[in-house]
Amino acid sequence: MTSRWASLRAGLEEFYAGPYRRTLARARREEDDFFTMVVLAEALGVPDPAAYYTAELMPALYEDFHGWHRRMGMDRSPLEHVGCC
Repeated sequence: MTSRWASLRAGLEEFYAGPYRRTLARARREEDDFFTMVVLAEALGVPDPAAYYTAELMPALYEDFHGWHRRMGMDRSPLEHVGCC
């Protein structure tokens, strides 16, 4: 009986969330890009009053940095100390 409920739940989830999956993924990617911009603002030359607090988050962003700067239209890394290309 529980497998029927699980399959019904999965079917309803696909029915309601399926059409919006691409839109939600794009919105999440835009939020992630904005977050990356805020964290890297000081390194990019934008004065940031919260730079002391966001400096802790920079190591978490390094593995996604290449994809981010390519989506932003930059062919090469804008930071001297992060050479990913």
